[in-house]
Amino acid sequence: MGLTLHKGRPENADGRLEKEIRVYDLLDELGLEYHRVDHAPAMTMEVCKEIDEALGALICKNLFLCNRQKTRFYLLMMPEDKPFKTKELSAQIQSARLSFAEPSFMERYLDITPGSVSVMGLMNDKDNQVQLLVDEDVLKREYLGCHPCINTSSLKLRTQDVFGVFLKHTHHEMKVVHLEGLV
Repeated sequence: MGLTLHKGRPENADGRLEKEIRVYDLLDELGLEYHRVDHAPAMTMEVCKEIDEALGALICKNLFLCNRQKTRFYLLMMPEDKPFKTKELSAQIQSARLSFAEPSFMERYLDITPGSVSVMGLMNDKDNQVQLLVDEDVLKREYLGCHPCINTSSLKLRTQDVFGVFLKHTHHEMKVVHLEGLV
């Protein structure tokens, strides 16, 4: 693929979506340092692994979930190599019957479409409809990778900046969960 690591926002915003530019604007406003890789749409974890290598950061598996009644919504961030077991997570957050939320809810609350799910979408959740769940292993990394609300770019940010400065600004809190790895 031959990916190039750039520091900060793109010099030219032509052809980029407004929601992507809003991410760069916010990161710059908060004074957070970040690096960026532009690439073809990252629709699989295999493509994300190549992007991880270019970024030098873990791109998390991000799952947008809801309860059976579709009244509670969750953004789960976990290492890409861990399996997702609904029962395991449900017990930790006291929510039975978790499932993947419909794309319409993802767009309504996070202004993100499938394949672009990212913690950055929380900046668009002004009414705090989405609870952030973070596997404890994500917090052990110095850097993490995420999409700027679109899956044709990926960002490298300090983990402490995302879960500190960024979350504080968005008025979201995270709940740390423990998901078992591969046996």
